[in-house]
Formats: sequence, structure tokens, C-alpha cells
Amino acid sequence: MSDAAMKLVVVGAAGRMGQTLIRLVDSMDGVTLHAAVARPGSPFVGKDAGEIAGLGTNGITVGDDPLAAFLHADGVLDFTTPATTNEFAALAGQARIVHVIGTTGCSAEDNAKITAAARHARVVKSGNMGLGVNLLSVLVERAARALDPADWDIEVLEMHHKRKVDAPSGTALLLGEAAAKGRGIDLVSKSVRSRDGHTGPREEGTIGFATLRGGSVVGEHSVIFAGEGETVTMSHSATDRSIFGRGAVKAALWARDKKPGLYSMLDVLGLSSR
Repeated sequence: MSDAAMKLVVVGAAGRMGQTLIRLVDSMDGVTLHAAVARPGSPFVGKDAGEIAGLGTNGITVGDDPLAAFLHADGVLDFTTPATTNEFAALAGQARIVHVIGTTGCSAEDNAKITAAARHARVVKSGNMGLGVNLLSVLVERAARALDPADWDIEVLEMHHKRKVDAPSGTALLLGEAAAKGRGIDLVSKSVRSRDGHTGPREEGTIGFATLRGGSVVGEHSVIFAGEGETVTMSHSATDRSIFGRGAVKAALWARDKKPGLYSMLDVLGLSSR
């Protein structure tokens, strides 16, 4: 790996997460802000990235051309939307750089495009970039494997701020996937995303999701294993979105010298079973 600081591009630079990433890249060792990109037409295009992030002038002007930004970069930090992430994945693949994806709400089609881009880029994608949640996912998988589905029901409960647009959250789905993996089942066919009216009794072996939205909650997640006469609850609380940004920067540094491919935060943290 090169000893030079890793040159990172922050996309979605004008958003709350983008501004958080700009501040983190400024404060962390081994990385430097190479470029900042906002959507075309954003009032922040042409402004100084440091100023919009509250750092003071840093000499990086926010642009709207990701191709130009990626050209001489080492990696990109991406917490945007599925549509723009698809665009960035293709460009990162062309540039053969690291693409860290914290975007949630991606469809199967979106994921297929990201996987295709990973033939040339080093892609790290996760529904949550934090250490705590990824550790929790490992524990959830082990618990699901140990507890008989005939005796234990699994419910995933999550709450986020009122501006979040996708549900269930990427983190809730990450935890649901961990539970499904532990049970050796397919989450898509075994998940229950909504209940309303006369639903009848709970189907054995399913994994339920409940979604709450309100206020400024950064992220609250619980996985509930409900048995006869006892309940086991595993929870994680995020109080500062910088934990996701720190994980993303850590992921970029980890992937810098890896072969092209699609990785997760479990790979970054050494928790993957593969």
C-alpha cells in the first residue's frame, strides 16, 4: 500500500452525511479530501467544501461532475440514493478505484449493477458502516442458529428520524439477513414487512419487521427472540452519525490494496465467515 494519504471523494457533499464525511476526512489520519460532489443544480455547487461543512475554507470547490472528481482519486465515499449510487458505481468501475457504499434502499436490480461494477472496482457495501451493528449482526446470526424456529420467533424493530425515506432501514435488513443466514432460510420469502387488520396467527419461521419514524433519531435497532415464557433482546443505539462515516473511511483504507470485488463491513472488521 502507498504511504501517501488516500485521496477520497465525498459525493452527496451538501447533505448531512456528506458534511459529516468532509469533517471526518479532515480529522482522520491517512486520508485527504480530493474532491466533493453535489447534485447538478445544487446551490452548494461552486462553494468551498470546508465552509459548507463548518471547517472554514479548505480550498476544495464543490463540483457536480463525478467523472472528473473520480479521475485522479483513490476512492469515493457514497451515502446517497440508489439511482446516483448506480451511476457512481459505474464510474468507480471505470476509474478502478475504491467505492464505499452506505446507501440504503437498493433494489435487487441496483445490487446487480453494483456487483457488475465490482469486477473492476473495490466495492465495500453495507447497510450499516458502524462497528457495533456489524458485531451485533454476528451475534444475531449465532443466536438464530442456536434457537429452534419452532420455539422462537424473531422480530426486528427499528426507529429513525422523520426524514428517512426507505423502510425497513438498511441496518434492519442487514440484521434480518443475519438472522435468516443463521436459520438457513431466504429472507425475502420469509420476512413479514407489515401487519394490518385481521392477520391471523403468526406464521412459524418468519422474521418480522416493525418500522418507527420520528424526530431526530439517528438509529435504534433491536432484534427480539421471543420464546414461550422468555424473551431475548439484542439492541444497538446510534447517537451520532459520525460512527457511520468513521466506518466508511476505515473501509476505504482497508480496501485500498485489495483485489477488485464486492466486500462488506464484516470483511473490513475481520468478522466474515467466508
